[in-house]
Amino acid sequence: MPGWKDVLYEIQGQRPLAPIDAVRRKYLKELSEKTGRNVIAYYSAWLNQPRPSPTLIINDEDKNAFMSAVHQLDHNKGLDLILHTPGGDLAAAESIVDYLRKIFGTDMRAIVPQLAMSAGTMIACACKTIIMGKQSNLGPIDPQLGGIPANGVIAEFKKALKEIKKDPAAVPLWQSIIGKYHPTFLGSCEKSIDWSKSIVTDWLKTGMLAGDSRAVRKAQKIVRGLSDSKTTFNHARHIHLDALLDMGLRIESMEDDQQLQDLILTVHHTFMHTFSMTPALKIVENQDGVAFVRMATTIG
Repeated sequence: MPGWKDVLYEIQGQRPLAPIDAVRRKYLKELSEKTGRNVIAYYSAWLNQPRPSPTLIINDEDKNAFMSAVHQLDHNKGLDLILHTPGGDLAAAESIVDYLRKIFGTDMRAIVPQLAMSAGTMIACACKTIIMGKQSNLGPIDPQLGGIPANGVIAEFKKALKEIKKDPAAVPLWQSIIGKYHPTFLGSCEKSIDWSKSIVTDWLKTGMLAGDSRAVRKAQKIVRGLSDSKTTFNHARHIHLDALLDMGLRIESMEDDQQLQDLILTVHHTFMHTFSMTPALKIVENQDGVAFVRMATTIG
């Protein structure tokens, strides 16, 4: 039966392959041939865009993209998932991981050529290992609600209680700050924090740390390291490889295999050129050239 791409081409008519697409797909194919594994690249153009857009983040539409990319792949070859994303919706990320694990089990490796932040970091933690280079970074996984850090809200509320208890005259000041939150906001922040920690802990235990007698303790240490705003300071913090290794994440160094490194970075460059030369906002593409592309004006 036809997949997403086939239906779209049937509606629009088969279009000739643009040179930028041909080059990008050539190197994705070479990367897959090098590893002997399926490759799906998940790329957002957020670094190339002057203003934020819901399209640029991980969202529920991405499930259609992954369904298209997975269609007709040999599931026994596992999956190398290339991630370049600012993060996004927690529920969407959880659903994507659930779907991919139903297809590939835990035989998934994350590849981070440059940045996989927030929910992108969470998806990477669902894989059995993460391939990173000296230039690569993950980010904190503390959730954001409407752009407001949930951990920051909880910390601010606790600080308010402490200062008011110490000096009741501080009530008006804190009331003007805390009063801006709607009645259920504090509870939503607490639940979002618990949710993100819970699913990442579970993914680590069942994937990267599976079979380890100390999996629970190690997973909790990793989650603390990625979610504690007292040590990460800011949701945009770029966490480097050495710090991630100290937390306990299983990371393969891209530099250990020069050919693999060259292929990964070449693939990365082709996607970044695509974003600079076209109105593409997001691309999900496999090694066979099956692609779901969200454009600034249309899907193609």
